[in-house]
Amino acid sequence: MIKCIATDMDGTLLNANQEISEANKLAIQAAQEKGIDFLVATGRSYHDLRYILEKVDIKCPAICLNGAEIRDENGNVEHGIGLDKATADKVAYVLDNADMYYELYTSNGTYTTNYEKGIQAVMDIYRTANPSIEASTLRETVEKRFEKRLIKIVDNFDGIFGAEDIVTYKFFGFSKDASLLVDVSRRFEEIKGITVTASGRQNIEITHKHAQKGNALKRYTEKRGISLEDTMALGDNYNDLSMLEVVGHSVAMGNAEKEIKDACRYLTGLNTEDGVAEAINKILEEMTIS
Repeated sequence: MIKCIATDMDGTLLNANQEISEANKLAIQAAQEKGIDFLVATGRSYHDLRYILEKVDIKCPAICLNGAEIRDENGNVEHGIGLDKATADKVAYVLDNADMYYELYTSNGTYTTNYEKGIQAVMDIYRTANPSIEASTLRETVEKRFEKRLIKIVDNFDGIFGAEDIVTYKFFGFSKDASLLVDVSRRFEEIKGITVTASGRQNIEITHKHAQKGNALKRYTEKRGISLEDTMALGDNYNDLSMLEVVGHSVAMGNAEKEIKDACRYLTGLNTEDGVAEAINKILEEMTIS
């Protein structure tokens, strides 16, 4: 019997408009009413995902930043793991020398050195999910998201790495150049103590080697006395793989990458067609029958 459900957000719980649909919302609430522990597991920061959940009145714990943070339903940090200064310096050196735009996710918020590049990078991601959206509407949506994400614009990241009051959780790089992403990934193989993954075809994410969704979900369920065998996880991309591999009920979205589908036991609908609701409702139906 499923006792816990963990779902990715982008490409999974969220539709092309970066929103939680009514069907997904109702399915989540139905699961919670049945006593199932529900949480989101995302590469986003807590500040970035909070307003999305609040918009549809969903209150739940969250695995953030690919597992670098675990937050309870009230937003309190249960667990956090970041990169030390030496490692962060090495990661930044690779990205800077590749001339790749990247953002820095920390315990003190998200930092960028170039607002316009940040806007364009997120617009490219959104446009991939919804190519028909008008440019003006898209930019307005992205600018609002930047405001809600509490992104801080700085001249450089000097002083952030290794600061006593700031934990560096994740580097998030963007590029339309697939060959550059591959090259940068190879350079990171020489750096010990990190995990390199992606949540889309135009980005790269670097965290502590133990900051993975699978590790965080294991910690989360153990604390609550829930077996991973009784846990369902849903995802669509490579940063979801670690949690999909450890649960007893792994579900790939219809829009998931082939490698993700191959790694999962089950397949559900597209994120634009309420695939999360489809999977959750199927579980609830089985519980009712049994």
